[in-house]
Amino acid sequence: MNDGGALSIAAAGRDAPGARGLADGARTYTFGELAAMTRRRIGELSTPRDGTPHPVLGTNTLDTVVTLYALLEMEVPALLVHPQLTPSEQAALLARAARSGPVPHAGAAAIIHTSGTVGEPRGAVLTRAALAASARASAANLGWADDDVWLLCMPVARVGGLSILTRCLAARRCVALCDGFDARRFPEWLESHGATLVSLVPTMLTRVLESQPGWTAPARLRAILLGGAAASPKLLTRAAARRLPIVVTYGLTETCSQVCATPYAARFDPAASGAGVPLPGIDVRVRDGRIEVSGAVLMAGYWGEAPLSPGAWFDTGDLGEIDGRGCLHVHARRADLIVTGGENAYPIEVERALEAFPGIAAAGVFGVPDEVWGETVAAALVAERRPPADSDLFEYLCQRLAPHKRPRQVCYVDRLPLAATGKLDRRALPQFARQLRALAPRCDIGA
Repeated sequence: MNDGGALSIAAAGRDAPGARGLADGARTYTFGELAAMTRRRIGELSTPRDGTPHPVLGTNTLDTVVTLYALLEMEVPALLVHPQLTPSEQAALLARAARSGPVPHAGAAAIIHTSGTVGEPRGAVLTRAALAASARASAANLGWADDDVWLLCMPVARVGGLSILTRCLAARRCVALCDGFDARRFPEWLESHGATLVSLVPTMLTRVLESQPGWTAPARLRAILLGGAAASPKLLTRAAARRLPIVVTYGLTETCSQVCATPYAARFDPAASGAGVPLPGIDVRVRDGRIEVSGAVLMAGYWGEAPLSPGAWFDTGDLGEIDGRGCLHVHARRADLIVTGGENAYPIEVERALEAFPGIAAAGVFGVPDEVWGETVAAALVAERRPPADSDLFEYLCQRLAPHKRPRQVCYVDRLPLAATGKLDRRALPQFARQLRALAPRCDIGA
């Protein structure tokens, strides 16, 4: 099947008219029904076909899904707008879109704005060919069963949610649509839809495990894809104790989601594979400590900027290494790097150490400006019950982390801030700076 047919709801309606394509609450729609609904939606849409993107408020609803199918069929790029953006943020995004004009890239299917490390977010232009290549790469690892149902409880406005739609469309498999995420209802959703696959970020899985202490995965559930942020060893240990089939993934908006993933056969022991191995058709390398990606899954470029050259290597800006078995280990997102006294501290590494200490449920690590050291490491902590003694925590950190990595200041909060995607909102962590107190007397950070 060519890429156009893979992502065509009309072709799916011809190929598998009676097969389940979408479950929305108690109602299930076949691909034939979805194709008919899409034809009607195409007649309702008045949008130019000159490359001008069509804004889509990315709610997890049947209406949104049908509109996305229609735009794919019309070969009109969808400008995905996250529903949790404030009105002013939405207006700013649409204003930037108006300034950028038509998308010049052939085959553009969707524009998703990245969170951005500095300045304004940048619109990654995802093509039909790249989305289809991503679907093939995922299938090469997970495979497909005839009765597969993928639970979609991530925002469709983000690449993790959109890619579930495109993978299932390409494979003619069913998507079970949820209008949000609720840890208490999650087991019920899995059971009622007969879900075999689901994608979560670590925060979601943590909330499920905390709110459902006796829950174990149903036998039908083949894999829980866990990505979007680093999964702590503690979380993977808790998941392994419940025999959850975890496939850790590493990916980016710019690569149509997954780049690396735990081999499917290793889903009950994912910790040994780090962030996983490169999926078929995707090349990953590390140069000067930075992760670079090449392959058919790459975006065409950023909207309003120069396109990527054919065969280009994309510098993710993330830091990592590839071990002798070919497994990728991600040390940090570049924007998260804390430079203190000329030494680098990676928040993810510090957070993992903190969360492994008894009594610490979650940690958010950030840099605090310092006149002497440039930055020092600080941590906002969520206690499991009551905060541990500072002396015990400091002694533990002295055993686990080099001096420049140890938090010099901490505070305890009820919960950490989350972005719309459910990930830790690192840009919001500095709000806790006023609550910080010294964990230990100041000393030479490099000592």
